[in-house]
This record gives sequence, structure tokens and C-alpha cells, in this order.
Amino acid sequence: MAERNSHLDLAGLLIPTHVAIIMDGNGRWAKKRGLPRQAGHRAGAENLRRIINACVEFKIKILTIYAFSTENWGRPEMEVRGLMKIISRVIDQELKDLHAQGVCLHHLGSMSGVAPSLQEKVHRALELTKDNDRLILNVAFNYGGRAEILQAVKQILADNVAPDALTEDLFSSYLFTRGLPDPDLVIRTSGELRISNFLIWQAAYSEYYPTPVYWPDFGRDDLYEAILAFNQRERRFGLVTESPV
Repeated sequence: MAERNSHLDLAGLLIPTHVAIIMDGNGRWAKKRGLPRQAGHRAGAENLRRIINACVEFKIKILTIYAFSTENWGRPEMEVRGLMKIISRVIDQELKDLHAQGVCLHHLGSMSGVAPSLQEKVHRALELTKDNDRLILNVAFNYGGRAEILQAVKQILADNVAPDALTEDLFSSYLFTRGLPDPDLVIRTSGELRISNFLIWQAAYSEYYPTPVYWPDFGRDDLYEAILAFNQRERRFGLVTESPV
């Protein structure tokens, strides 16, 4: 899909450091066109390249995408197999260009239940791009926010951390996003108003931006509109900006 504006004015805008996206609506995008759900997932995967390019253009430093949740295993077996093939194909087709563009890949989630061949591709991609610093791309794959928190608690207990020593910063260091700033902006496509078990701890004070646009149609202009909306928010983090009367 062609973008509406070739030039977008970023002058004076506060660009969020970390943007997270719940990529929703692939199935409905396909249904609207009389296509199978798998066609929607393929279109969604192809759209990722466009958004990565836009993030680089806008100088967003960290992009986190919700690619496959722990709950997605409950979808029909054929659909799950198709999603795994798409993820594998994206690595095969895009890894070289992502590396050349300076994208550093991070995996958020568990490898439990993932085919060994796909695990190997993921590990190879992480190793190849680990020193890149133009854009950090966190791929939440086989990820769930509750599972992440439970895993962190179990590791904290295993490390015999004293209760009085446990702080928010220390707890954050046990999460998949350790060492990274929390998302400033969380975008959800397709018009849904749920967080769907995504970055429950990290997004506690993120600005949320729902859009009715289905993920395969969400492009550079739509990301720009989200940034404009972000600039209209007053981020108080539970505080007030005016002196109490």
C-alpha cells in the first residue's frame, strides 16, 4: 500500500524511545478480502519491514512487536503450524537486510515447545545481530506477560534474594527486557481495547494508542499519527504537574 505523505514533519516532536505494537487484525483483514486467515498472517509479516523502515526513519530506538503469545498455542493446529512457517520464512528472507540496516534482534519469551530447527534459526539471528545499535527489535515470540512475571519470581526465589533487597529495579532485571527502558508508547491495531497479556509490568505507565487499522494496513503514516497523538499526552506517571490549591 502506498503511503499518503512522502514527507512527514518531525520537527519539534518528541519521538518515543521505545514503541511496542500489538499487531492485531490479520485474520479480519483476510476475511474482509475473502481470503484464508493464513493470507492475513503472511500480509502482516510482510508489513513488518515497512514499520521497521519507518522506525529507523523516525529515529525510534527500540521497537517491540507481539508476534506469538503463549495463548496462541490454543489456536487450530493448522494455523499454528502456518504461523511457525511464516516466522521461519521471515528470518530466512529478512535477516540479511536487518543486519545490514543495523537492527539488533532480541527475543522475549520462551523456546519451550518451539521446533529445534526454528530455535536454531532464532539463536543464529540473535547472535548475528547482537552488536548492532541502530534499532533494537524485540520480538515477543511464545511470550506472555504473566508467564514472564512468574519466571522472574521463580528465579528471584532461586537466587535467595532477601525480601528487603527486592526493588522495582531489581525485579525488572529479571525480566526479558532487562537493561532496556520501558515502552513509552503501546500501539494496538484493529480497534481492540485489550492489553492481551503483553508487557504487563513494563507498560504500567506507557501511553496507549488504539487504532481501527488492521495490522497489514498499518503503515508509516499511521505510525506518524500515533507519534502525533503521543505528543498530545501529558505523562505524569501518577504525579501532578500543578501545585495543589
